[in-house]
Amino acid sequence: MINFNGNIVSPEENLLVNNRAFLYGDGVFETLKIVDNKILFLEDHYFRLMSSMRVVRMEIPMNFTMEYLEEQILSLAKANNCEASARARITVYRNDGGYYLPKDKTISFLVNVVPLENAIYKIEKSTYEVDLYKDFYVTKQLLSTIKSTNKLINITGSIFAEENGLENCLLLNDSKNVIEALNGNIFMLMGNKLTTPPVSEGCHNGVMKRQVIALAKKIEGLEVVEEAISPFDLQRADELFVTNIITGIQPITKYRKKDFGSKLASDLIVKLNTLVRFG
Repeated sequence: MINFNGNIVSPEENLLVNNRAFLYGDGVFETLKIVDNKILFLEDHYFRLMSSMRVVRMEIPMNFTMEYLEEQILSLAKANNCEASARARITVYRNDGGYYLPKDKTISFLVNVVPLENAIYKIEKSTYEVDLYKDFYVTKQLLSTIKSTNKLINITGSIFAEENGLENCLLLNDSKNVIEALNGNIFMLMGNKLTTPPVSEGCHNGVMKRQVIALAKKIEGLEVVEEAISPFDLQRADELFVTNIITGIQPITKYRKKDFGSKLASDLIVKLNTLVRFG
C-alpha cells in the first residue's frame, strides 16, 4: 500500500509509484510543432531525440524509426482534431524497476498533442523584458545540452521571472557566460555580427536555433558566429531574441535599462515562415 495525498491506497491505483521519469528524472523529451498535418523539421527532432537517448544509455527499440514516431504523433493529432496547428511532446522514459541503477534499459514513450491558435510564426508579445537568473548555474557538460525531464532550473527561473514582472530570464553557465533563455536559445546582434552560444557552453542544441543560423547566414553583410556571450555584452547589443520551435523567434525589447529594436528578428520571421510553407 502507499499513501497518496493522505489516503492509503493500492500502488496499482497510482501510475507514478514506480515511474522512473517521476522518481529520478530518468527521461528525455522533444517538443514539436505540427503545421498542416506535418511535423516541422522532423529529421532534426528525431536525431536529437536519438542522441539524447544514447547519451543517457537508453535502449532504443528496433521499431523506433522516424517514420514510426511520425505516425504515432500525427495519428494522435488527427484524433484530437488539431492537425492544422498543434504543439506535440514525446517523452521517452526508462521502464520501471531498480533505484538509481535500473533493472533494465528498455523504454516506454508518451505522446501528447494540444492545438495551437496560429500555424504561422509571428511576434507574440510587443513588450518582452528579461533579466539574468543567478540563483543557479548550468554546468558546461553534455547532460546540460539534452532535453531531460529534470528541468528544475527552468521551473525556479520561471517562478523568479513571474515574481519580478519579467517575461523571461537568461541562464548563466559556471563560467558566468549567458547561454540561453528559460525556454529557448539566445541570439545577440551587435552591429553586423549575430552571435549565439555554442553547445559547448552548456546550452541546448536547439532545432529552431539551427534553422535561424542557416537563414541568417544567407543575409548579405551579416556575420553569424557561435561564440560565448558575456553578460556585459548584453547592454551593448542592438538586438536580442529568443528562439524555440513553438514561438519561432521572440524579440527581447528590454534588458535592465536598455531597450532593443527588432528589425532583424522581424526579417528572420518572414524568412522562417517562407521556409515552413515552401521549404
